[in-house]
Amino acid sequence: MSGRTVPRPSRPQLDARRVDEWLRELDLQPQDRVERDGVTSWDLLLDGLRRFDIAVTIILAPDTALLVWVHYAPALSDGFRKSYRQFLRWNDEYPFIKFALSAEDERPVLTTELAPETLDRDRLGLALARLLAVCDTLLDESAHWLWLGGRRPDQSDRVCRNPALQARYAAQLGELAQPSAGRLEG
Repeated sequence: MSGRTVPRPSRPQLDARRVDEWLRELDLQPQDRVERDGVTSWDLLLDGLRRFDIAVTIILAPDTALLVWVHYAPALSDGFRKSYRQFLRWNDEYPFIKFALSAEDERPVLTTELAPETLDRDRLGLALARLLAVCDTLLDESAHWLWLGGRRPDQSDRVCRNPALQARYAAQLGELAQPSAGRLEG
Protein backbone atom coordinates (compact mmCIF):
# COMPACT_ATOMS: atom_id res chain seq x y z
CA MET A 1 0.00 0.00 0.00
CA SER A 2 1.30 3.40 -0.88
CA GLY A 3 -0.57 5.25 1.84
CA ARG A 4 -2.54 7.24 -0.69
CA THR A 5 -6.20 7.76 -0.02
CA VAL A 6 -8.62 6.97 -2.75
CA PRO A 7 -10.78 10.01 -3.43
CA ARG A 8 -14.46 9.43 -2.88
CA PRO A 9 -16.84 10.60 -5.54
CA SER A 10 -18.28 13.86 -4.34
CA ARG A 11 -22.00 14.28 -3.91
CA PRO A 12 -23.52 17.49 -5.12
CA GLN A 13 -24.15 19.89 -2.25
CA LEU A 14 -27.62 19.57 -0.85
CA ASP A 15 -29.75 22.61 -1.56
CA ALA A 16 -33.34 23.69 -1.04
CA ARG A 17 -34.33 22.94 -4.64
CA ARG A 18 -33.41 19.30 -4.15
CA VAL A 19 -35.54 19.10 -0.97
CA ASP A 20 -38.41 20.78 -2.88
CA GLU A 21 -38.08 18.07 -5.53
CA TRP A 22 -38.05 15.27 -2.93
CA LEU A 23 -41.17 16.63 -1.25
CA ARG A 24 -42.94 16.69 -4.64
CA GLU A 25 -41.81 13.11 -5.35
CA LEU A 26 -43.13 12.08 -1.92
CA ASP A 27 -46.42 13.83 -2.78
CA LEU A 28 -46.09 16.18 0.21
CA GLN A 29 -47.27 19.77 -0.13
CA PRO A 30 -45.61 22.33 2.15
CA GLN A 31 -47.94 24.97 3.57
CA ASP A 32 -45.09 27.44 3.76
CA ARG A 33 -41.46 27.74 2.68
CA VAL A 34 -39.09 30.36 4.12
CA GLU A 35 -35.49 31.06 3.17
CA ARG A 36 -33.25 33.25 5.33
CA ASP A 37 -29.46 33.53 5.61
CA GLY A 38 -28.90 30.33 3.62
CA VAL A 39 -31.25 28.28 5.82
CA THR A 40 -34.53 27.05 4.35
CA SER A 41 -37.56 25.75 6.23
CA TRP A 42 -40.74 24.05 5.07
CA ASP A 43 -43.92 23.77 7.16
CA LEU A 44 -46.11 20.76 6.46
CA LEU A 45 -49.32 19.41 7.96
CA LEU A 46 -49.21 15.62 7.84
CA ASP A 47 -51.29 12.72 9.11
CA GLY A 48 -50.27 9.51 10.76
CA LEU A 49 -52.52 6.50 10.45
CA ARG A 50 -54.07 7.23 13.88
CA ARG A 51 -53.09 10.82 14.65
CA PHE A 52 -54.03 13.61 12.28
CA ASP A 53 -52.95 17.22 11.68
CA ILE A 54 -49.34 16.78 12.79
CA ALA A 55 -47.41 20.02 12.25
CA VAL A 56 -43.93 19.29 10.88
CA THR A 57 -41.12 21.71 10.08
CA ILE A 58 -38.14 20.70 7.96
CA ILE A 59 -35.08 22.92 8.39
CA LEU A 60 -32.14 22.72 6.00
CA ALA A 61 -28.78 24.27 6.84
CA PRO A 62 -26.93 22.83 3.79
CA ASP A 63 -23.47 22.62 5.37
CA THR A 64 -24.68 21.38 8.74
CA ALA A 65 -27.82 19.24 8.87
CA LEU A 66 -31.40 18.74 7.88
CA LEU A 67 -33.69 18.73 10.91
CA VAL A 68 -37.20 17.37 10.97
CA TRP A 69 -39.16 18.91 13.83
CA VAL A 70 -42.61 17.66 14.89
CA HIS A 71 -44.64 20.10 16.97
CA TYR A 72 -45.69 17.22 19.22
CA ALA A 73 -48.09 18.88 21.66
CA PRO A 74 -49.11 22.29 23.04
CA ALA A 75 -47.03 23.88 25.78
CA LEU A 76 -46.94 21.79 28.96
CA SER A 77 -48.50 22.84 32.22
CA ASP A 78 -47.70 19.94 34.53
CA GLY A 79 -44.56 21.29 36.15
CA PHE A 80 -42.46 19.43 33.56
CA ARG A 81 -40.92 16.82 35.85
CA LYS A 82 -43.32 14.01 34.95
CA SER A 83 -43.33 14.92 31.24
CA TYR A 84 -39.56 15.27 31.15
CA ARG A 85 -39.11 11.78 32.65
CA GLN A 86 -41.51 10.44 30.02
CA PHE A 87 -39.49 12.08 27.22
CA LEU A 88 -36.24 10.65 28.56
CA ARG A 89 -37.78 7.18 28.66
CA TRP A 90 -39.06 7.50 25.08
CA ASN A 91 -35.64 8.77 23.96
CA ASP A 92 -34.20 5.47 25.21
CA GLU A 93 -36.95 3.34 23.66
CA TYR A 94 -37.12 4.84 20.17
CA PRO A 95 -33.89 5.06 18.17
CA PHE A 96 -33.28 7.78 15.57
CA ILE A 97 -35.62 10.32 17.22
CA LYS A 98 -35.43 12.63 20.22
CA PHE A 99 -38.06 14.31 22.35
CA ALA A 100 -37.30 17.73 23.81
CA LEU A 101 -38.94 20.94 24.97
CA SER A 102 -38.73 23.98 22.72
CA ALA A 103 -36.78 26.82 24.28
CA GLU A 104 -39.26 29.58 23.54
CA ASP A 105 -42.59 28.15 24.72
CA GLU A 106 -41.75 24.82 26.42
CA ARG A 107 -43.75 22.92 23.83
CA PRO A 108 -42.90 19.22 23.39
CA VAL A 109 -41.13 18.55 20.12
CA LEU A 110 -40.05 15.35 18.43
CA THR A 111 -36.96 15.66 16.24
CA THR A 112 -34.52 13.82 14.06
CA GLU A 113 -31.34 15.10 12.45
CA LEU A 114 -29.99 13.93 9.10
CA ALA A 115 -26.48 14.56 7.79
CA PRO A 116 -26.58 16.37 4.44
CA GLU A 117 -23.80 14.27 2.93
CA THR A 118 -25.88 11.08 3.17
CA LEU A 119 -29.30 12.57 2.58
CA ASP A 120 -31.54 11.59 -0.28
CA ARG A 121 -35.28 11.45 -0.93
CA ASP A 122 -35.72 8.08 0.75
CA ARG A 123 -33.80 9.02 3.90
CA LEU A 124 -35.98 12.12 4.22
CA GLY A 125 -39.14 10.12 3.48
CA LEU A 126 -38.22 7.41 5.98
CA ALA A 127 -37.46 10.03 8.66
CA LEU A 128 -40.86 11.67 8.11
CA ALA A 129 -42.65 8.30 8.11
CA ARG A 130 -40.82 7.25 11.30
CA LEU A 131 -41.80 10.44 13.13
CA LEU A 132 -45.45 10.04 12.08
CA ALA A 133 -45.37 6.39 13.16
CA VAL A 134 -44.02 7.36 16.59
CA CYS A 135 -46.84 9.93 16.89
CA ASP A 136 -49.31 7.13 16.10
CA THR A 137 -47.67 4.66 18.48
CA LEU A 138 -47.65 7.10 21.40
CA LEU A 139 -51.07 8.62 20.69
CA ASP A 140 -52.87 7.06 23.66
CA GLU A 141 -50.04 7.92 26.09
CA SER A 142 -49.95 11.49 24.76
CA ALA A 143 -53.70 12.19 24.81
CA HIS A 144 -53.46 14.17 28.07
CA TRP A 145 -51.12 16.65 26.33
CA LEU A 146 -53.04 16.81 23.06
CA TRP A 147 -56.68 17.24 24.11
CA LEU A 148 -58.50 18.85 27.00
CA GLY A 149 -59.08 16.21 29.64
CA GLY A 150 -57.18 13.70 27.48
CA ARG A 151 -60.37 12.92 25.55
CA ARG A 152 -59.67 12.08 21.93
CA PRO A 153 -62.18 13.57 19.52
CA ASP A 154 -64.05 11.19 17.24
CA GLN A 155 -62.00 11.06 14.06
CA SER A 156 -63.49 7.89 12.62
CA ASP A 157 -64.47 9.72 9.44
CA ARG A 158 -60.95 11.11 8.86
CA VAL A 159 -58.83 9.81 6.03
CA CYS A 160 -55.05 10.10 6.10
CA ARG A 161 -53.92 12.86 3.72
CA ASN A 162 -50.57 11.19 2.99
CA PRO A 163 -51.07 7.39 3.07
CA ALA A 164 -48.49 6.76 0.35
CA LEU A 165 -45.71 8.01 2.64
CA GLN A 166 -46.39 5.39 5.33
CA ALA A 167 -47.03 2.66 2.74
CA ARG A 168 -43.76 3.39 0.93
CA TYR A 169 -41.65 2.93 4.08
CA ALA A 170 -43.76 0.41 6.04
CA ALA A 171 -41.30 -2.47 5.58
CA GLN A 172 -38.47 -0.37 7.04
CA LEU A 173 -40.58 0.79 9.99
CA GLY A 174 -41.37 -2.72 11.24
CA GLU A 175 -43.68 -2.66 14.27
CA LEU A 176 -44.00 1.12 14.09
CA ALA A 177 -45.85 0.78 10.76
CA GLN A 178 -48.87 -0.87 12.37
CA PRO A 179 -51.72 1.65 12.72
CA SER A 180 -52.76 0.22 16.09
CA ALA A 181 -49.20 -0.31 17.28
CA GLY A 182 -48.70 -0.02 20.98
CA ARG A 183 -45.42 0.57 22.68
CA LEU A 184 -42.38 -1.36 21.57
CA GLU A 185 -41.13 -3.93 24.00
CA GLY A 186 -37.56 -4.89 24.24
